[in-house]
Amino acid sequence: MPTVPILELAAEVAAERPDVVLVATRGPQARVILRELARLDPRPVLVSGLPGISVPATRKALYFRHQADLFVIHSHREVREFRALAARNGWSRSIALASLPFAGGDGIPEPAEPGGTDLVFAVQSIVPAEPAERRRIARMLLRAAEACPERRVVVKVRAVAGERQTHDEAHPIPELIAAELAADGRPMPSNLVISSGSMAAALDTAEGLVTVSSTAAIEAIARGIPVIALDTFGVSDALINPVFTGSGLFAGEDDVVGRRFRHPSPRWLYDDYFHPVGDDDLHQRIAELVAARRAGELPPREALPVAGGAMRLRWQRGRAFPGSERSIRGVMVAAVGHPARAVVVVSRKLTKPIRVRLHPGDQTP
Repeated sequence: MPTVPILELAAEVAAERPDVVLVATRGPQARVILRELARLDPRPVLVSGLPGISVPATRKALYFRHQADLFVIHSHREVREFRALAARNGWSRSIALASLPFAGGDGIPEPAEPGGTDLVFAVQSIVPAEPAERRRIARMLLRAAEACPERRVVVKVRAVAGERQTHDEAHPIPELIAAELAADGRPMPSNLVISSGSMAAALDTAEGLVTVSSTAAIEAIARGIPVIALDTFGVSDALINPVFTGSGLFAGEDDVVGRRFRHPSPRWLYDDYFHPVGDDDLHQRIAELVAARRAGELPPREALPVAGGAMRLRWQRGRAFPGSERSIRGVMVAAVGHPARAVVVVSRKLTKPIRVRLHPGDQTP
């Protein structure tokens, strides 16, 4: 697939004259691309959205994609939450529902006949975020492998070492497993496997899936494979796991080690990713927007006001697409912008509230 430099993208799209452009990138890149393409006249219909689980709804997700004509998400619950969030911010947003590719169907998935034997753990880059919590996951996986040596524990990583992901992983689980073993002088259990293959392949031999909040849980449920949503670290927006509230999937480390997987509540399924495909309105909404474009009636999508004017916009582009700003002015903007942002980041960390987790029997301070 050809790669187009960001500074040439608008001209390339203008030459191609597509009806629709799908902007499927991280938020900061989406903001820049949408801003570039929204200036075209005539311009294409601009579509963006979020992959996988998008509960809780976040302001940033909408903010970065403000200039999209259509914002695509994947469950009735997500549609409700993002519409309410947009209304609270005074933003007019057109939101479409589209089933996840592996969850779309016309009925509630039935539990599959037992067949696989692997405990598959879906690694996430930033959930949980704290090093101590990620070390605890490494120890849990080692316990699970040692408790049932005749069955595999498959640590399904999102990418091979060094490969760029949606979110950078500061404390990779495989490295933490190796560190735990090295500290005790133990060898790697022969039934503990690190896999960077596809999730679909990992689920082919799965007895059950364990995750904190990965979309892999939805993929497993769609195939009738039981799941544990690990609640060892609580249930919070930061862990991206409130979506599993009411599903019946939450369980702790001992349940993981004991392989006590579970199937979700049917009532939860309809609202969370397993609605009939007839509920989806993505194709209809795109068709309406394309018709408006061809009639010359596609309304403009104005950018949100940005403090700092043209210099701030240039800095955002250079940060989202490193190396794109090679002019003297661009270098000067980076020289000022990056240190200023570093000061803001450090300031936020110093003022970040400390999390305190109470356990049963603890007294409220």
